Amino acid sequence: MFGRAPKKSDNTKYYEILGVSKDSSQDDLKKAYKKAAIKNHPDKGGDPEKFKELAHAYEVLSDPEKREIYDQYGEDALKEGMGGGGGGHDPFDIFQSFFGGSAFGAG
Repeated sequence: MFGRAPKKSDNTKYYEILGVSKDSSQDDLKKAYKKAAIKNHPDKGGDPEKFKELAHAYEVLSDPEKREIYDQYGEDALKEGMGGGGGGHDPFDIFQSFFGGSAFGAG
């Protein structure tokens, strides 16, 4: 009788990871990700886990549908499949789309 709707969430974790506010534009997100990805890239002495975290945050927030779900229901809603696809993607793919070639400088 009572359907279980996802709980509302004011999750700001992904915004904090990228160092942007919740009302940031797509351009602001892109700039913040690009700057943080260069700084935290494992080939430059950065932490691989931090780099993966940045890539995941950017992947969610740069997709309008996933961002809306995240803003309304938080990270758990995305993990439960409300955001469509997701999971198992290579964080270096986003980096490569910005800088071209190999993430390891071979291209």
